[in-house]
Amino acid sequence: MNKRDFIKTLSLIGFASVSKFSFAGNAPVFTGKQSLDNGFGGFKLPELGLGYDELEPHIDKRTMEIHYTKHHATYVKNLNEATKGTELEGKDIEAILTYISAKDNALKNNGGGHYNHTLFWKLLTPKSSKTPGGELLKAIEATFGSFDKFKELFAAEAKTRFGSGWAWLSVNSKKELFISSTQNQENPLMVKIVRESGYPILALDVWEHAYYLNYQNKRVDYISAFWNVVNWTEVEQRYLSAIQ
Repeated sequence: MNKRDFIKTLSLIGFASVSKFSFAGNAPVFTGKQSLDNGFGGFKLPELGLGYDELEPHIDKRTMEIHYTKHHATYVKNLNEATKGTELEGKDIEAILTYISAKDNALKNNGGGHYNHTLFWKLLTPKSSKTPGGELLKAIEATFGSFDKFKELFAAEAKTRFGSGWAWLSVNSKKELFISSTQNQENPLMVKIVRESGYPILALDVWEHAYYLNYQNKRVDYISAFWNVVNWTEVEQRYLSAIQ
């Protein structure tokens, strides 16, 4: 399922109960400098796309290495175990997440963990432009008043997410931007679970394992550092695909 099709699907299915998974496709993959081919099964740990140390000092080398090789790898392994031998084996990750319910804990936690991290890696770059451009900037200014106000609101959502979770900028079925946060490994694709559903274009991991080695309990400092490594080119490309 591509971004455009997902937005259309949101407007059609809402929170309807669906018993079968009708979409097929490939899990997202990236190109880059590190990869693990660990034989997990249908879903693979994607290539990271950058060196572990390339985001320093904003995100430290050791955190990136552990986050990628341990945490993300475990989600992939468990996701393949959860789907093996079921009707979900071989299905597109976005389709799986769109139709799962709150009771599907293994799929919610591990499918969400795999999707969320796969997206997160691609949204990070050591060569950040610090600000978006083009149509995305126009949309942010129209929706939130200014780019600085958007950053303030997004940071507040990330800061106030109790416990583990994620902060998101997404596009809804009306092609409007909205900010939200989710607990644990939930995300806006999970239309049967989250309060606001949409297609995520920007994500920030606020689990402690994403920042604790460098920032300890100072989540606010980690959030501030995040703006220095956002790949706004990728965010804008996702936005443009979603609104087509």
